[in-house]
Amino acid sequence: MDRLQSMRVFAKVVEQGSFVAAAQVLDMSNAVVTRLVADLENHLGIRLLHRSTRRMALTEPGQAYLERVRQILDEIDEAEAAASVLSTNPAGTLHIYSQIGFGQTQLARLLPLYSKQYPDVQLDVTLSDRTADLIEEGFDVGIFSVNQKFDVSMVARQLGIAEVLLCASPAYIAEHGAPQTPEDLARHACLNFSLEHLRHHWTFQSAEGTSVIPIASKVMSNNTELLRHCLLAGMGIAMRSSYTLGDDMAAGRVVRVLPDHQINKVAVRLVYPSRRLLSAKVRSFVDFMMAQFPHPDCDPWLVS
Repeated sequence: MDRLQSMRVFAKVVEQGSFVAAAQVLDMSNAVVTRLVADLENHLGIRLLHRSTRRMALTEPGQAYLERVRQILDEIDEAEAAASVLSTNPAGTLHIYSQIGFGQTQLARLLPLYSKQYPDVQLDVTLSDRTADLIEEGFDVGIFSVNQKFDVSMVARQLGIAEVLLCASPAYIAEHGAPQTPEDLARHACLNFSLEHLRHHWTFQSAEGTSVIPIASKVMSNNTELLRHCLLAGMGIAMRSSYTLGDDMAAGRVVRVLPDHQINKVAVRLVYPSRRLLSAKVRSFVDFMMAQFPHPDCDPWLVS
């Protein structure tokens, strides 16, 4: 038995004053309406309506039950209306997960623009380089680099391909000179992410193949912003993704070194649980981000 449907039919029978009138309004047969009310009475174990060939009236339990049923149906209608509004008008809290470097640079720049366009959406943003389970942790959408894993059942939209490059401040270059070959890095101070595979060696790609170059890490940290400040202070040469460098390179605060030697390229992806039945807030954010990065197979952050 569909209890909710039976409750709606029962309430409509009382409202219309007869089974026949309720059947007409509900576009059901009289037999179906009669059966649904009878099923409800059997389920409850009480008689809701006194019925005769001439009249119909609520029993005392039926009157009490009707009052509760009307409250329940009103609440359901309100809930459906609220959900419908949220499906068409972006509103509520949008829970965003992002890789740290992208969040500190790109999201910090873009979220004020998004918020101005969608003022009824509140933003709850978590930045981390760890692996996150969007569904398990309650995130609506995530931004991942290629090194971060996400469930293959997720929808992934590529925002761009970021180049990993080396850079230094003009002050560092003036004092120590610029390396001319990857092998020269052994004589330079390096600013490094505290990942095991980067601590002592950096890997370069060329037409001749892969080269693993030993380096000396002057500073190691898991924090992108700390390494950035060390870089700007002239403490050494840093390996950075292009999306973290745009403003600093454009302003001349850092310059690229060894530009003819490629380290790596990483895809940046916008990830969310499903294409179907997206809430308006998620759909608005996905559309907004894709509009900001219309060329997903290129590096939109690289400054020459």
